[in-house]
Amino acid sequence: MKHKIDVGIPISTSLGNLENKAFESKRSFIAKKSLLKISALSILVAIFISLIAKFLIYLINLVTNISFFGQFNGEFHSPADNNLGLWVIVIPIIGGVIVGFMALHGSKAIRGHGIPEAMEQILVNQSKIKPSITILKPLSSAIAIGTGGPFGAEGPIIATGGALGSTLGQLFKINSNERKIILAAGATAGMSAVFGTPIAAIFLAIELLLFEFSPKAILPVALACITGAAGHHLLFESGPVFPMPDLVVPSNVALGIYSSVGIVIGFISIGLTKIVYFIEDTFEKIPIHWVWWPAVGGIAVGVIGYFSPHTLGVGYDNITAMLEGKTTLILMVSLCFFKFLSWSIALGSGTSGGTLAPLLTIGGAAGAILGSLILLAFPNSGINIPMAALIGMSAMFAGASRAYLTSITFALEATMQSNALLPLLGACTGSYLVSFFFMENTIMTEKIARRGIITPDSYEPDVLSKMNAEQVIKKDEFVLNSEDTIQSVLNILKNKHVKQNHFLVKNGEGSFDGVLNIQNLIAKNLNPQETISSNVKRNLSYINNVDTLKRALEILFVNKQDYAPVVSVSKNEIIGLISQKDILAAYNQYLVEDKKITANLSLTRQRKKVLVRGRQLIAKRK
Repeated sequence: MKHKIDVGIPISTSLGNLENKAFESKRSFIAKKSLLKISALSILVAIFISLIAKFLIYLINLVTNISFFGQFNGEFHSPADNNLGLWVIVIPIIGGVIVGFMALHGSKAIRGHGIPEAMEQILVNQSKIKPSITILKPLSSAIAIGTGGPFGAEGPIIATGGALGSTLGQLFKINSNERKIILAAGATAGMSAVFGTPIAAIFLAIELLLFEFSPKAILPVALACITGAAGHHLLFESGPVFPMPDLVVPSNVALGIYSSVGIVIGFISIGLTKIVYFIEDTFEKIPIHWVWWPAVGGIAVGVIGYFSPHTLGVGYDNITAMLEGKTTLILMVSLCFFKFLSWSIALGSGTSGGTLAPLLTIGGAAGAILGSLILLAFPNSGINIPMAALIGMSAMFAGASRAYLTSITFALEATMQSNALLPLLGACTGSYLVSFFFMENTIMTEKIARRGIITPDSYEPDVLSKMNAEQVIKKDEFVLNSEDTIQSVLNILKNKHVKQNHFLVKNGEGSFDGVLNIQNLIAKNLNPQETISSNVKRNLSYINNVDTLKRALEILFVNKQDYAPVVSVSKNEIIGLISQKDILAAYNQYLVEDKKITANLSLTRQRKKVLVRGRQLIAKRK
């Protein structure tokens, strides 16, 4: 009697889930229907967040005009143009007091710059954010920024969009992953609505919020970002948010200099991040209630703002001036140092505001200063100040956040300067490398890392999705007959030294009958002359040979099986058996192979082959 698989075993009615193809088709339809639903909700969130973005900018301008100019209107006026004298110190303090009490009596979650808080809710709280944040975050941020806080509007609108998406996701019957997608869609649509940078917003979602790259995640986010960009063009302006003179294609020498500037900015971004969290730790030691910390930070903002007025407020006009080359070296130094000092103290105090605009301002000023020094020493280097400022902005964000693709695409979209691509690529790569090698966490992840939350830093393909069931099953497995006696089976296993625990079983007609667990057979202490037929497990769900191991595990878990027969799709017959243990063994083998360090080519061997071949050719000619 043959007991090894040499050909497939015909399928019989004892095999459960014979409608697997129909089930897979239905499953695919449900997944696509769900994708359409999530996409529609994401677009809806993007429409609302575009309106909220417009309202937030208006509210910031309104609070700024009331606070610094005594005017009740929503037009933009830079707080740097105020004539308040020493009274300018008081305004940020008042703003800090209001934000502190809003956090105390509203929600403590409004504190901070938004993105780390959204990341935390995604990673540990199934993307559930309190609905109240949708109102409290933009309101508190408008007060903090409008009273001189050195923050950008992008962090609050990202947090608000995430809260709105999460709230909508909690109203509908969807799973946590789908809620995460809507949260990310709302957050990035907010960024797209403020800056008109949809591609950068999509990359932001991938690098800092979604932690995955798949059609079900990217499509809703992309649609939301497109909608946000449309909202930007409708509600704000249609041109680049940071207009600048056309840049020329840099020479190779200039490209090398810009890349070196990126490396320097990378080290600056590390120091900046560490100082920010040092200040935050210092506030933790202050012997007063945290509700007063924003007011303490407001003192620093006010004092610095008195001596350097351009540090007050959002400062988008400062960024535009630097990119247009209209900023003096003294002002650039002031922005680089004093803006950083004001922002880091205010952020460490726990008030409400964003990080992107300050990072861009500080990075742009640092890049412009370095560019000016290089031009002073090497007038013929081929670099220019606007380009140096642009790569400084982008490299600072790349180093501090390690949002590499976001940094590059944001600079390109915000300025519409395609000739800046290579300098941006070189500078951001240099900054990212420095940050990766010398800093464990980023300005976005340090806060949540201290709470024991691990943030994914790579987006590798799922190992179990790269292998299919046929690659795992053993081709020489023993197959038993349902008419075999228990004694004969035990004798075969003993004589052949078979180490299997589960066996495929045929019936008298040669068709698949089920699976026998040999351990259960031995444990029952049955009559040795009894056939194994009554101990065969039937009506098992099966796995297709082309199914991924991820899908195989899903089938095993859903049907509460330790093992399942594998069916050849092309031949429609059983070709083997797969178990959870087999899948784990395959995964472990992959990890072992992945860690092997080997040289596949030997120069010595190749040299010997060349010599032998040469001698053969010489011998033929003779």
